Amino acid sequence: MATAIEVVDSADRRRAMVADQIIARGILDSRVLGAMREVPREAFVPAELAEFAYEDRPLPIEAGQTISQPYIVALMLEAARIGPDDRILEIGVGSGYAAALMSRLARRVHAIDRHAQLADSARTRMAALGYDNIVIRTGDGTRGWPENAPFDVILVAAGGPLVPQPLLDQLAVGGRLVIPVGSADQQQLVRVTRSGDTAFETEDLGPVHFVPLIGEHGWTGGIRDLPAGDAAPADIVAAASEPLPAIDDPAFAEAFDRFAGARILLLGEASHGTSEFYRARAAITRRLIERHGFTIVAVEADWPDGAAIDRYVRHRPRPASAEPPFQRFPTWMWRNREVATFADWLRDHNRDCPAEARAGFFGLDLYSLHASIRAVLAYLDRVDPEAALIARERYACLGPFGADPASYGRMAVSEGYARCEQAVVEQLRHLLEKARDYRAADGEDFLDAAQNARLIANAEAYYRATYYGAAESWNLRDRHMFETLGLLLDARGEGAKAVVWAHNSHIGDARATEMGQSRGELNIGQLCREHYGHEACAIGFGTHGGTVAAATDWGGAMEIKRVNPSRPGSYEALFHASGHARALLDLREGERPDARAILMEPRLERFIGVIYRPDTERWSHYASASLPEQFDAWVWFDESSAVAPIGDARVAEDLPDTCPFGL
Repeated sequence: MATAIEVVDSADRRRAMVADQIIARGILDSRVLGAMREVPREAFVPAELAEFAYEDRPLPIEAGQTISQPYIVALMLEAARIGPDDRILEIGVGSGYAAALMSRLARRVHAIDRHAQLADSARTRMAALGYDNIVIRTGDGTRGWPENAPFDVILVAAGGPLVPQPLLDQLAVGGRLVIPVGSADQQQLVRVTRSGDTAFETEDLGPVHFVPLIGEHGWTGGIRDLPAGDAAPADIVAAASEPLPAIDDPAFAEAFDRFAGARILLLGEASHGTSEFYRARAAITRRLIERHGFTIVAVEADWPDGAAIDRYVRHRPRPASAEPPFQRFPTWMWRNREVATFADWLRDHNRDCPAEARAGFFGLDLYSLHASIRAVLAYLDRVDPEAALIARERYACLGPFGADPASYGRMAVSEGYARCEQAVVEQLRHLLEKARDYRAADGEDFLDAAQNARLIANAEAYYRATYYGAAESWNLRDRHMFETLGLLLDARGEGAKAVVWAHNSHIGDARATEMGQSRGELNIGQLCREHYGHEACAIGFGTHGGTVAAATDWGGAMEIKRVNPSRPGSYEALFHASGHARALLDLREGERPDARAILMEPRLERFIGVIYRPDTERWSHYASASLPEQFDAWVWFDESSAVAPIGDARVAEDLPDTCPFGL
């Protein structure tokens, strides 16, 4: 039985879903919005997936079917123009969620599903929720329900090749029929309005993708959700991919010389805890620095943490107040043996270089709100004590939220305004206005302080946006990373070149993924392509199986987890079938046309962050994407292993005393 806290939490999540996924995308029908705030979507998904109920994505239900994403349901309901006295026919009841919503909008709902299991489960859910104006039966929905016709609204939750004639016949004059029509892979959502006994008007509402409408007046039942068998595609991918030697072999990094003409080379990872990804990026980056003039290593880490590594690798003094880097969750993401080994190499490489030519290590991210505040204050204490007093007053409003910056977002929302926004922006403006004076004292230290002030301003906005869980919080974070990268390039001068280490979800063009197409999210990879064109090159990394360092929940302990074998129909399964242990596939236009064509069709792609939940992997770690549109190349490791965290004394015992991790 749900507790009072769980009920309140679900209500809050429903309101946030309506605000961020429905209203924000243009659905404004007040009755539809009210129904979506009322009906508990978590009651219509399997219990183990309840935590994902209010994400804007489809989820699996019984009989191998899915519950549609909330936005699509809202779009169809608004298009149907449902009135309080309407009688509705739904084809494809599924979990019953859409029927439940319509029961709040109309006088009566008749629903059909060809799966008896789904019809039975939907009846049980309706009874438990007390929705008593819904009748559900099992049958061929393409034939309609003639004995209860005519209907004011007919809603079809599956894609047919044409609009079934029986449904047109059963539509009342003035009634609306909403249905996806087209091929199995590409459909248009249409609204058909019956304007007379034999007259119908059809409107195109945009592209959608639904499961096939099976029945006498739909598909025959032979349609499959996944592309045809992968044997031939695997052979094509195998022939187009170049086998790679071991990472430590110099020939491994040499294979990437073809991408060295880029000004920005973005190197991804399919997880934040896989050793091969870190070691491969390190090997490629060493060659880019040694042979191709790259001097910026910019990573998906916080600026103050990156600055600690940067001081170490560029032989710059460590401030007395400096803290050991990477102390906050997830510590293993950068505080690992693989990163330490690269930092030691970079320090050695820089030793004999002129100070202005030394390659630096920089963080792009914005989570380090309070570490950045401390860094700005320490800098001003040193160069302008009077300004430091003013800065302390401006930043004081963020002080109460040191242990939990996300709580600032809740406060700002409850008070109805961004309490600290003006103060942190004024402080950033002050630093930038005095840039000439401060830079004259020490350009490197000023750059560090200015970036920390910029981070604080963006982090304040980020934590406000995060409270809603909207795309804007993700977008603000990636814009911050992109802007920081641009500032680093500008600071290094004309001809500066950067290599970026970040997750595939950040460096692969978001426009080619579900995150961009369905959720309105952008990322640093997309922004780099838009701004720098062919001067930006993105390389994704993937794996089939092995182990990974990850937690089960945010803030939880790191575990070494076994990675599930890749799912059938995914890009990872296709590359596994190619038979390569390690491989590079050039996806640029004109390079491998056969493989590029095969891979262009969207498939599932696996994304593991610092959280990994094997039991819900399909829904928590896979998303649809088009690989060639997302990346310029793909690096494959069939089996991979977890990173070695430095918190383990066995790993740390032979690190040099000068290592910046404070051990």
